[in-house]
Amino acid sequence: MNIGKNHRKGGKKGRRAKFSISSSYESDYDDEFEMDAIYPTVIPKNNNQQDYNKALYSMHNQMIFALGPAGTGKTMLACYAAITGYNDGTYKKIIMTRPVVSVEEDIGYLPGTLEEKMDPWTRPIMDIFSEFYTQSDINYMIKEKIIEISPLAYMRGRTFKDAFIIADEMQNSTPNQMKMLLTRVGEGSKMIVTGDLMQHDRKYADNGLKDIANKLENKNYKRIKVIKFTPEDVERSQIVKDVLHIYGDMD
Repeated sequence: MNIGKNHRKGGKKGRRAKFSISSSYESDYDDEFEMDAIYPTVIPKNNNQQDYNKALYSMHNQMIFALGPAGTGKTMLACYAAITGYNDGTYKKIIMTRPVVSVEEDIGYLPGTLEEKMDPWTRPIMDIFSEFYTQSDINYMIKEKIIEISPLAYMRGRTFKDAFIIADEMQNSTPNQMKMLLTRVGEGSKMIVTGDLMQHDRKYADNGLKDIANKLENKNYKRIKVIKFTPEDVERSQIVKDVLHIYGDMD
């Protein structure tokens, strides 16, 4: 990866192609650099993953709800689609958000930048990106606002255009937060909402993901797709299926 004096070759897997980015950020980075565009190779392992993956790359599905247990590939496949969509020019930026239930009101008291404050909650997503980019590349993309990390509470009043938005762990949102987030989607954008209703820190009566899932039940909207993963779709490892069985989630 030839991307300037402070960058090194970092794409680790996937199909590559060269592309250039012009930089408006004045720092140690070159004004313009070339990097390998990584196109992750995805092979769906079950029918629900196949339907989900198809929706992720379809221009007809502007909003996708991926519901189901951990280990089914909800976040991983969304990140792969975000990387591909940015590299082929479909989207200009990647937005990552999620509720921060325990510190939503107190995040300002945490040390560091907003991205550093959010790191404990966005680490699972960034771990996926680190499979394809070096930390130096990721830092550059964050500084250039190519990747934007923001807590859900900071989304109010914004409109996202030409962006791929990943809203993770949304079972911890309230109905008002969910409505606020869903109305941020502008032209040329795609939003992926993921969550597991079996792992939530809010009561169902105050659960934004449960609320929108109920509203979408038996409804058909051309631009909205709902994928419901089951414990049988878990691909992370057999032990995860065993744990779900122990807790009765496989019944």
